[in-house]
Amino acid sequence: MAIFIPQGVCSHEIDFEIHDDLVFNVKFIGGCPGNLLAISRLVDGMPVNKVVELLKGVKCGSKLTSCSDQLALALENERNTGKV
Repeated sequence: MAIFIPQGVCSHEIDFEIHDDLVFNVKFIGGCPGNLLAISRLVDGMPVNKVVELLKGVKCGSKLTSCSDQLALALENERNTGKV
């Protein structure tokens, strides 16, 4: 399980797993529970590249990022470096 500490958003931790380049078991700690649970369910089993493509750059209100954008960043970091 990878653990990512997001910046600039309400959630304070994102946990996830990557197996065979697929995303599983995404859990946001903190933030908007309904929306983040929906995101977690929708991306479960999806290829990392597709999740990044869909979520990267999404903003939350006037913020420069969002929890979904932070998930995309976490997945990119894990894929590129093996670390979050």
